[in-house]
Amino acid sequence: MDKHECIKLFVRTANLGSFTAAASEFGMTQGAVSKKIAWLEAKVEFKLFHRSSRTVNLTQQGYDYLEYCEQLIEEFALVEARIKGELSEVKGLLKLSVPSALATQLLVKPINDFMNMHPEITFNVSVNDQQVDLIEGDIDIALRASVLESSGYKARHLFDNRAIYTASPQYLNSHGIPTKAEELTTHRCLVYTLSARSHVWGLSDRQGKTYSVPVKRAFSSDSPELLMQMALSGQGITLLPDWMGRKHIEGGRLVQVLDSYKSMSLPMYAVFKSDDYQPYRVRAFIDFLVEYFNSL
Repeated sequence: MDKHECIKLFVRTANLGSFTAAASEFGMTQGAVSKKIAWLEAKVEFKLFHRSSRTVNLTQQGYDYLEYCEQLIEEFALVEARIKGELSEVKGLLKLSVPSALATQLLVKPINDFMNMHPEITFNVSVNDQQVDLIEGDIDIALRASVLESSGYKARHLFDNRAIYTASPQYLNSHGIPTKAEELTTHRCLVYTLSARSHVWGLSDRQGKTYSVPVKRAFSSDSPELLMQMALSGQGITLLPDWMGRKHIEGGRLVQVLDSYKSMSLPMYAVFKSDDYQPYRVRAFIDFLVEYFNSL
């Protein structure tokens, strides 16, 4: 038996004062109503009604239980209404997991714009450069630059995360400008430790020939922003997303090197759970991000 259904049936029977009237309202037989009420009484282990051939009256325990059940049904209705609203309106809490540099350099504006458009939305942004389990971490959306493996998650493409080799003018003045992939072995390199085989940098030329170059790790970090700051300080060559390094290249604080080779590129995705009843705020924000990055 469904206890919630039996509780609703008990409340209506008590309010109507009749098994027959309750049966008619619920489209059931009087015997079915009586059976469900008896099942509920067995579950709570006390009598709800005094029964006679003509009347149905609540016991004292029935009165007390009725007050509780009416409150419970009202709370159920409020919760259901709230959840249904979340499925059709942009409101509630959005939990994101995003890479550190992306969070501060690319997401502030779209999140700010989205919050201004939807005042009832709130955000909780976890800055994490490692892959996360959305279910275990209770995350709505994870933004990740990677080739997606088969999983139970869904994903939307946001943009291509193109990487460039770059160093400061002062470093290049002191150590020379590499023009060939193999020349990286003689340079100080600033390495991102979360990359697979971070000590070997892969390049490909315009003819499609690939190179795997073991590099000298002068500095290593799992923070792209820290690697950029060390490059700006003249400590060596590093590999940065184009959107991180471009403004410093245009300002003359960094110089792109090895630009005769094809830039490495990884797609940036918004990854989310494949629930059929995904809150509308999740879908709305992903649609907003796709449109925002496509417009840049």
